[in-house]
Amino acid sequence: MEELSQVKQQIKTFVADCGDARSLELLELLAEGKMLRSKLILKIAGITTQSIELCAVVEMIHAASLLHDDVIDEADTRRGKPSINALFDNKTSIMFGDILYSKAFTQLSQMDKEIAYTVSNAVTLLSIGELHDVELTNTFNSSYKKYLDMIDKKTASLIEASAKTAAILVNKDKEAFALYGKNLGLAFQMVDDILDITQDSATLGKPAMLDFVEGKVTIPYLLLHERLEDKQALEKLYKKDLSVDETSWIKQKMKETQALEDSIKLAQKLGLEAIEAIKDENNEDLQNIMKAMIEREF
Repeated sequence: MEELSQVKQQIKTFVADCGDARSLELLELLAEGKMLRSKLILKIAGITTQSIELCAVVEMIHAASLLHDDVIDEADTRRGKPSINALFDNKTSIMFGDILYSKAFTQLSQMDKEIAYTVSNAVTLLSIGELHDVELTNTFNSSYKKYLDMIDKKTASLIEASAKTAAILVNKDKEAFALYGKNLGLAFQMVDDILDITQDSATLGKPAMLDFVEGKVTIPYLLLHERLEDKQALEKLYKKDLSVDETSWIKQKMKETQALEDSIKLAQKLGLEAIEAIKDENNEDLQNIMKAMIEREF
């Protein structure tokens, strides 16, 4: 997409404005993602100077959160490339994340007040979600409410803000687009959590079923735990390096209890609600983004 290269150039310009050569060097080393949030903004608001700048701000915030995430998770790769903390150290990753955050907020302060508030509030929610995510790995979480609240804040908040602010830019129904963005974010995270179980390590680019080993009780495990008679059997495997037999047992039980099937249905339900929210907008691109995600092969 030609417009995405405009967004990348705008990010480079914003970072160059900081007058720090080191920051530009680090920017070049960041692994590129799918830029889902930018695609969303541009599909809603079209391509203008304002929408490109909004995309750049949102992408910088997202990149900053990932730089901090990699330190928290002690990750040495990001999207198949060495992470900044692996290339250098945790301090560099944290400080560069702070530079991207603060520069994004500097640019936000020059934008429409409602747009600035919506995005900055989402960053507060995102940070709270990150904190909850870390805390939820301390003990086995069996609360669906806590899981949903965490993914709503950690993943959905910035996607929701992206859709809402794009709608504000062009005077479209901001609440309808906010609901679309929120559900896209929730479904996106649920699908990611499901793929951790259904895909093999080669496809994922990381060990399969790593979430549970790392202490993340995601939607399929929550439903499984709820439906198992012997709940302790699952709890005993929590945060454990799983053997082939233990992995097979979890997958078998997920099949028997329909925990996996119902997790997929839940993600699809959220997706269909999102499509319904914007049906009057006749935006096929947005409908296709959601359909591609919820109709994929698990």
